[in-house]
Amino acid sequence: MKVIIIGGTGLIGSQVAKILGTEHEVVAASPNTGVNTLTGEGLEQALQNADIVIDVSNSPSFADDDVLHFSKTSNENLLPAAKKAGVQHLVALSVVGTDRMQDGGYFRAKQVQEDMIKASGLPYTIVHATQFFEFAGGIAAMSTAGEKVKLSTAFIQPIASAEVASFIAKTAVEKPANAIIEIGGPERFQLNEWIAQYANATQKTFAIKADNNAPYSGVVLKQETLVPENPVFLGSVFYEDWIANPDNQR
Repeated sequence: MKVIIIGGTGLIGSQVAKILGTEHEVVAASPNTGVNTLTGEGLEQALQNADIVIDVSNSPSFADDDVLHFSKTSNENLLPAAKKAGVQHLVALSVVGTDRMQDGGYFRAKQVQEDMIKASGLPYTIVHATQFFEFAGGIAAMSTAGEKVKLSTAFIQPIASAEVASFIAKTAVEKPANAIIEIGGPERFQLNEWIAQYANATQKTFAIKADNNAPYSGVVLKQETLVPENPVFLGSVFYEDWIANPDNQR
């Protein structure tokens, strides 16, 4: 089968391409390989004879207007082109809790993407994943105010990106669910406790302040916002083991 991976050179896309490339024809589509869903450049050519499209792309800017423009425009180009090409399965990666975080611009944009996919007429599967282990440092950075890192005590159930990629690859070659399915990591933490574990493992010295009103990507969280309600898959890699690997301590 021919598989087009939109965002195929990124964190998830590159891993999916490696997995599927052993048995299928894989095109890692991104602006630096000549395929740009935002402008439409190279899209029609890449989709010729494609059986599966996997969209794990992200806006280069997370500013509210930018990410909304990226999501809307990219899908206005991608979805009709995929339908014209006769694509049999569109798999899109999104975020657990998207519909519960509409106060945040990034999540409003993801909701627009999901709604457009559902209305496209394409056979699809939308995968809602929890936060990746790799982004603990980014969460700490975006939550820093003055000399403290302010974090909610809401629960989070993070997952290794490798397990997300493996699940995406497996799902892509299966029958479309025509629904949203959820995946997450094997254990649940309070957000402030998870980032404290990251800081301890990587010998960061920032002070963490638990604050239930601290925003997460612009959203004040409820206790269960970031955890899956009905996961179809839970990973087996535990954060304590993952972060103990020096290669993961960034």
